[in-house]
Amino acid sequence: MKIPLFPLQSVFFPGETVPLHIFEERYKTLIDDCRREAITFGIPVYINERLEYGTEVQLVEVVNTYEGGAMDVVCVARQVFKVITFENEMDDKLYAGGIVKFLEGVNESSLEEKKSVLEKIEELYMLMGVPFTPIALDKFNSYILAHKMGLSFEQEYALLQMSKESERLSFIKKHLIVTINVLNEVNRTKKMIELNGHFKNFDPLDFKDFKV
Repeated sequence: MKIPLFPLQSVFFPGETVPLHIFEERYKTLIDDCRREAITFGIPVYINERLEYGTEVQLVEVVNTYEGGAMDVVCVARQVFKVITFENEMDDKLYAGGIVKFLEGVNESSLEEKKSVLEKIEELYMLMGVPFTPIALDKFNSYILAHKMGLSFEQEYALLQMSKESERLSFIKKHLIVTINVLNEVNRTKKMIELNGHFKNFDPLDFKDFKV
């Protein structure tokens, strides 16, 4: 399928709200075409000087229009795709475009997998002192908090390429376990530093039955 493309150094996940500030002439034209023709466009992720995967987005609203034609727009992310071809100018348009192949998502995860990941997210937030808003298991998926659990740009991009929900949840859980362990160690070290120079109470050891 051929669609307009708007490359960015950002990762957007399906279902996510995408606010964009549009100021280049070619992308002003793209937004005008989206409004007039109700078309979607893709945001391929620019990483390592390549464009390989991205997300299709749909225009929801033009929030502000400024003097000179710049715009603030809100879109919603839909499907993940792989870039097959890329053209700097799509057909007779000013904006870029190309042929993409949409990834077929496989949502075969269990409630137990979701619960396990949610518990780890809540534990992470507790360690960081960040308020956590409970999410119903039937409403939760791997994309919902993907930007809010400390994943690096490269990790978010890796997550975007995974088609199976169970694979994404496993990836997130492993990251959370590592991050939580690091935070626990940091907190332990912090307490040790705070105790430095203070008198400590040590539990006496019982050598009654000790033998060499």
